[in-house]
Amino acid sequence: MLPATKAVPKEMLPVAAKPMIQYAVEEAVAAGIETIILVVRGNKTVLQGHFSRDPELESLLETRQQFAAAHAVRRLAEFGDLRYVEQEKPLGLAHAISCAAPLVGEEPFVVLLPDVIISAAEPATLQLIRAYERHGGSVVAIREIESREVERHGVIKTSDVANTSCNNSIRVTQLVEKPAPSDAPSRLGIFGRYLLEPAIWNSIAKTARGVGGEVQLTDAMNLLCRESPVYGLFFEGQHYDAGDPMGYLKANIELCNPELEQPLRTYLSRLVSENGRAVRS
Repeated sequence: MLPATKAVPKEMLPVAAKPMIQYAVEEAVAAGIETIILVVRGNKTVLQGHFSRDPELESLLETRQQFAAAHAVRRLAEFGDLRYVEQEKPLGLAHAISCAAPLVGEEPFVVLLPDVIISAAEPATLQLIRAYERHGGSVVAIREIESREVERHGVIKTSDVANTSCNNSIRVTQLVEKPAPSDAPSRLGIFGRYLLEPAIWNSIAKTARGVGGEVQLTDAMNLLCRESPVYGLFFEGQHYDAGDPMGYLKANIELCNPELEQPLRTYLSRLVSENGRAVRS
C-alpha cells in the first residue's frame, strides 16, 4: 500500500469514507466489548485525533445544516473506553499483542486486525465470543481458501472431519504462518479475528522470531495448542482483505454508501461496455 502508508498508518486509509480502524472498533463495540486497546506505532496522534471530540468541526457542520455529518463526527468519541499502547518496533503481531498485556491482564480477550474487514449480520467478534461460551478454549476465525491463497494466510491443521458450515467449530492441532502451498497442512485459513485465553502470554514469551524476522502469533498459538484447547470457527459474513490493493478496491466498491450504489453500478457497467468495444475495435 506504499506510498500511501509512508506517512499515514495503513489502518487509517479510508474504505467507503471510514478508516479501516473504525470498522474494527465498531465491530468490537457491537460485540459488547467495553475496553478497546489500540496498539500503534510512531505517530499515534492521528488515531487519537480521529476518535476524539472536535467541537469546532461539529459546530461548523451544524451551522451549515450538515447534521448527518455532524452526528457521524460526534459519535466517534462515543465508542467507549479507548486506550493506546505503543509498539516501538515492528516485531510482529504476537509482539504487538504482548505490548497490551499490562492492560489486558489475566482475562480472555479478542484481537481484531483492522485490515481484515468482515461484514456480517452478527459481528464476527461476537461469533467468536459465542463459540467460546459454548466450548471454551482460544478461538480463531477460519474459512476455506484456494491453494494459491495459502501463502498470504496463517493456515491451521485439524484432526476433525471439517464441517465447513457457519458457526461450526473444529479442534486445531497446528498453525503455520504463510506456508508454501506444498507445505500447507490444510486449506483452512485464519481471517484476522482471534479470541485468546491468558495462557497465550506464556506461549508468546517462548516464541522465537519466525517468518519475516517477526514474532508471529500463529507460531505462539502453535505452542498454545499443545497445552490448551484451540478451536477454529467457520465464521459467517463477507470478508475483505483491505490491506491488499485488490481487496482494498473491492471493499471500497462493495461497502460504499447505499446512495452511491446505483450510480456506481451504472458507471462500472458503462466502463465494462466501453472497454469491451475498445478491445473489439
